[in-house]
Amino acid sequence: MRRVIIGLDVGGTKALGLAIDAETGSVRGRARRPSAGTPDELIETLGSIVDELTADEAATSVGLGIAGLVTRDGVVRYSPNLADLVEFPVAERLSSATGLPVLAANDASAGTWAEAKLGAGRGADDFAYVALGTGIGAGFVINGRLALGANGFAGEVGHVVIDPNGPTHITGRNGPWEYYASGNALGRMGREAAAAGRFPDAVADVDRLDDLVGQHVVELMRAGDDDARIVFDGFCREVARGLADLVLTLDPERIVIGGGLVDIGDPLIAGVTHWLGELLLGADHRPIPDVVAAELGADAAALGAALLAAER
Repeated sequence: MRRVIIGLDVGGTKALGLAIDAETGSVRGRARRPSAGTPDELIETLGSIVDELTADEAATSVGLGIAGLVTRDGVVRYSPNLADLVEFPVAERLSSATGLPVLAANDASAGTWAEAKLGAGRGADDFAYVALGTGIGAGFVINGRLALGANGFAGEVGHVVIDPNGPTHITGRNGPWEYYASGNALGRMGREAAAAGRFPDAVADVDRLDDLVGQHVVELMRAGDDDARIVFDGFCREVARGLADLVLTLDPERIVIGGGLVDIGDPLIAGVTHWLGELLLGADHRPIPDVVAAELGADAAALGAALLAAER
């Protein structure tokens, strides 16, 4: 019987589990469950995933990636997507439930390490991983090491304020980066443009204006709609605005774009690359980091969590 490491990725609605071969790194099994419920119900759900993945395998450890502030010893201090997980010792509780050692980390940090070892970060000792989805998360590899910060909280860049006089975000902060550059932001920009009379065909395809989302903007852009192209270009500019600040702070050689929006593909990478060159201070006198698409897709956080658990 081969030995496996279990990697788990817990989001606001779903939990993904992967069984990773401890010798080859290949995925030997996967399972999904809804993640909603109380903290106790979440532990029961994660335990059932581990049980399923170890029915015919012998597991050595569990790695868990979860959105939010996760301490180095596996306590979730706060999770915006799982509101009931406050000061919750998720690693200790899951270890007690499964009888296995558990390492817990922020999901973006875990995804960063997966891309460093297996994906688009290979060969780069200094890079930033930025996950563009409903919000924005990030992770950093510096001098070949995953940067977690003093408490394990590094990478919450979506909440960095871009405009203190800007609109109030759901977090209560005014003008954070993810208000302007997340998947939700692209949808909002599309609705604002449609309300102003642009791309009326898009409005005709939805029951009401509030149903228009970022995917509609992308589909119209791909179909050659000039208004949608302008909206999408403005979105790429806002993504690049935050990336320029990261470059000034960290001086990475590469920026890996992950999260759900990376499925847009070349238009996103090309648009962000263009605006990064325009917005980065001193761009004519310094190397501009390569902007590349992440390679591991939705498996990144679970893979990275397993890798971190194995290394521990």
